[in-house]
Amino acid sequence: MSRAWTICAFFLSLASVSAQRIMSPSDLACAEGDGAVRSTVLHSDSACTSFFLCIDDGVRPHLHRTHTEHVFVIDGSAEMTLGDSTRTITAGDAVVIPPGTPHAVTVKGDGPLRVISVQAPYFDGTDRVWLDKP
Repeated sequence: MSRAWTICAFFLSLASVSAQRIMSPSDLACAEGDGAVRSTVLHSDSACTSFFLCIDDGVRPHLHRTHTEHVFVIDGSAEMTLGDSTRTITAGDAVVIPPGTPHAVTVKGDGPLRVISVQAPYFDGTDRVWLDKP
């Protein structure tokens, strides 16, 4: 019985060590390639998925049926629409978007909008509802 506990403790310790990560904004580089939004998965488990996003032009209006999204602006500026209101977001801002809230982004300025987006629970895109036609 003690061998089973030792093995369990070993694997739990590996999981906790590998799950810890400290990042600086300067460590985050935009993914290569084309597209309005370039994403890099920073972490994903059953509780949440974290992305580093580089948004060149904007994100079309959409909502998430079941996810809460937290957006942390690293660099750049944009007009963000949340429900019926629009405001400017810039580096240092944090935005919480509850499930069912329509939202969109229009990038302002020269460079991409660089953000960390945390979706909870685990995000696979199936709850995203586009509110306009491409």
